[in-house]
Amino acid sequence: MDRVDYVNTFIAVAEDCAAVAGTVPPEKAENPSIAARTCRMIAENPYGHTSGDVIFEVYADRAGIPDAERPEARAAYYGIGRACLRSSDLGKRYGWGIHADERGRIALVGVETEEYARLASGVAVAASGAPIVVTRAMRGSRR
Repeated sequence: MDRVDYVNTFIAVAEDCAAVAGTVPPEKAENPSIAARTCRMIAENPYGHTSGDVIFEVYADRAGIPDAERPEARAAYYGIGRACLRSSDLGKRYGWGIHADERGRIALVGVETEEYARLASGVAVAASGAPIVVTRAMRGSRR
């Protein structure tokens, strides 16, 4: 696992997130934002990727790294400290919580849903019976 991965964890939206529902970030046709690419990748395959998979693949796509070079590029990319999905605009601006299951695979959970309330309450448990750790996305601005 990469150092940016979570297991049995729920990243709730930031305290200063104004979104009242999970909202898909706008996509510019030529160069989608990091948030738009991240949202699309997770939404198209819920619980199919780890945080590390998503963060690196979005980076590699934007950088134009060929598929054949990605394993070596990923090792180099994670050879230094990297920001995790707590710093993503998905939880800071767009109203998405991020749930990591017992295998570290992630899915988006809209702030308006019952599932979000259950996970954010801190009383949810994973399929294995392990408790879910609840943390928050980083604030969008300083106090």
